[in-house]
Amino acid sequence: MTKSELIQRLADRNPHLFLRDIEKIVDTVFGEITDALAAGDRVELRGFGAFSVKHRAARKGRNPRTGEAVQVDAKRLPFFKTGKALREKLNEESDDSKSKEDEFYKPFSE
Repeated sequence: MTKSELIQRLADRNPHLFLRDIEKIVDTVFGEITDALAAGDRVELRGFGAFSVKHRAARKGRNPRTGEAVQVDAKRLPFFKTGKALREKLNEESDDSKSKEDEFYKPFSE
C-alpha cells in the first residue's frame, strides 16, 4: 500500500472528512514520527509496533569491485519492531492465510 492508497482508503471510510484534511493528518503523523526519530526518540504505537533508531559504528569495508579497503562512516538507521497484536494478526490461521507474496514466490521455491 502506498501513501496515496492509504489516504484514499481513509477517505472512503470517512466520507464526512475532506480529502485534503486526511492528507494533512497523514502527513502530520508521518512528520511527527520522522521528527521524533531524528531527535533520537522512540515512537511506540501500542499493538502496532515501535520505531527506534539503531546506531551503526564506523567500520572498514571492502569495495566489491576492486577489493580495496574503504572506511564506512558511522550512521543511524531507522528500525521497526512489530507489536504483539500485529504479529498475532499476521499469523492467525484462516483460509486466506497465504499472502500474494507467498503465491508469487511459490514457483521459485519448488
